[in-house]
Amino acid sequence: MDGSAAELEAAERVVMRWDSSSAGGGADEHMLFDGGGDRAEADRFLRAVDDLRRLAPPSPTAVGSPRRLSSSSGSSAAGSGAVQVAMARLEDEFRHVLSSRALDLEIEALANLGSLSINNDRSNSASSADLPAADEDDSVSSSIGRRSSAYRSLRSIREIDLLPDDAVADLRAIASRMAAAGYGRECAQVYASVRKPAVDASLRRLGVERLSIGDVQRLEWDALEAKIRRWIRAARAAVRGVFASERRLCFHIFHDLPISSNTISAAATPATHDTPFAEAVKGAALQLFGFAEAISIGRRSPEKLFKIIDLHDALSDLLPDVSDIFAASKAAESIYVQAVEIRSRLADAVRGILSEFENAVLRDPPKTAVPGGTIHPLTRYVMNYSSLICDYKATLSELIVSRPSASARLAAEGNELAPSLADLELPELENQLPLASHIVWIIVILEHNLEGKASLYKDPALSHLFMMNNVHYIVHKVKDSPDLWSMIGDDYLKRLTGKFTMAATNYQRTSWLKILNCLRDEGLHVSGGFSSGISKSALRERFKSFNATFEEAHRVQSGWCVPDNQLREELRISIAEKLLPAYRSFLGRFRHHIENGKHPELYIKYSVEDLEIAVGDFFEGVPPSPHNRRRSHG
Repeated sequence: MDGSAAELEAAERVVMRWDSSSAGGGADEHMLFDGGGDRAEADRFLRAVDDLRRLAPPSPTAVGSPRRLSSSSGSSAAGSGAVQVAMARLEDEFRHVLSSRALDLEIEALANLGSLSINNDRSNSASSADLPAADEDDSVSSSIGRRSSAYRSLRSIREIDLLPDDAVADLRAIASRMAAAGYGRECAQVYASVRKPAVDASLRRLGVERLSIGDVQRLEWDALEAKIRRWIRAARAAVRGVFASERRLCFHIFHDLPISSNTISAAATPATHDTPFAEAVKGAALQLFGFAEAISIGRRSPEKLFKIIDLHDALSDLLPDVSDIFAASKAAESIYVQAVEIRSRLADAVRGILSEFENAVLRDPPKTAVPGGTIHPLTRYVMNYSSLICDYKATLSELIVSRPSASARLAAEGNELAPSLADLELPELENQLPLASHIVWIIVILEHNLEGKASLYKDPALSHLFMMNNVHYIVHKVKDSPDLWSMIGDDYLKRLTGKFTMAATNYQRTSWLKILNCLRDEGLHVSGGFSSGISKSALRERFKSFNATFEEAHRVQSGWCVPDNQLREELRISIAEKLLPAYRSFLGRFRHHIENGKHPELYIKYSVEDLEIAVGDFFEGVPPSPHNRRRSHG
């Protein structure tokens, strides 16, 4: 027997002692690559495998499953049979090391990858479902907080050791022998079969649910909002922790190894050293990104806008990492392609929702007038929504690239506002971004809608008060939001302020002109000398008319509402500055004519002080309380 034959025989003896398929074989006793065990036997086995591959001529029937033994005769058959026994043992060892030596993944540490600093995190932003309920203090906007900075986090891939270094070295040693012997495909299959359940378990622990597109689209929005917040945190951890770590582990084991050209799956793409990684994570990745896909193709409604922007930005933030992890691999690049497509659909959804919001403002029909001419819920909703749009302007300025189209003016066709919509003009402001044009257009159609709602009031004065309240609220919201102010610009803000001033002036003129006319001299004089030229009957009627008109105004307008404290006080002062001097002068000129007659208390019912107190009741939104008025006539 020559030296090569002796070496081959010795190698065969070493390998055959570990025949997994034989009765009472070594596999039933212990594994060669148990961590911390005697490495001499494992090293001896690996050297024997190397000798077999070097010395045993290949058998035509040796290609295939490691479990299928060759039927050839002679040393060639014996060597090939030993190779297959060796491959079967290495397959078992590979599976054992992967399964038994895996480290416990610290899911809490991974979850921290899903968190950003509070200054950048918008995951708790409110949906517009919260907006309509805002009160005078705009508690919704204050609870949301302001986020003027762009939603971008630092990339923070964290590759975690999934197995100890010595276990990875063993897996590399096993995989290299199997690949060299033409069994790379089988080795990759084992790897994927063990790591795939581990990846799935990690995503479950991160809170990624197995939901179909239909499951997601059937969820109520409140529940979906919470799931979006959890998904953003889980996706960061999954991509930067789980997937990155799986990629690293696969690289250390399979890099540069000649995996068989047969594929693991039925796909036509040839297998590469990345194929085991792709097979291990593809199902989990598709499940993870499938949630975002379901959101992107769901029903578009205004309350979803800001959460979908959060989702879009989170995915944009992750795409460089997704590219690093998946795009370089032929076997896994489809995951990156899918993520890019989903981001594009989310961007389309954002644009569609903004358009739907504009149409919703257009379509909101006049129904029942709000009591007391106070701020309409639509006004609060639209302006809080517009403020939030500005909070997201970094993203929206990138996504909104076209100005509102002329056809948008006819979007409300079929409701009673439609005939006048074509007359609306979108102000052309200098250096205006497309997003700014949309915000201005939103305010324009809000004003138009409010004018339709103002026409519901039978009292013209209340109609003007309603417009005054609502335009004042719009101006107030713009001034309180520097971003919103910068978007619409000073020129358009001046136009809004002018409309507010006009509405306030029209209210006072419509409401108080009749009352102030009662305090004029015209119609009181008769021919003759001035001292004797006053018609007492006309004067008594004038006092009675003033009393009745003022009492009616007091009764009615005390129930009207001006919710802004400063505006309410300014309006009362403006009324008092017109009413009190006129009444004081009228009383001074003519009270003696009444007091010299019978029952003066029937005509002079109020002192100037009484009127001043009564004006303090106006615009509180509640019925007036009776006053103990001092009688000027004693």
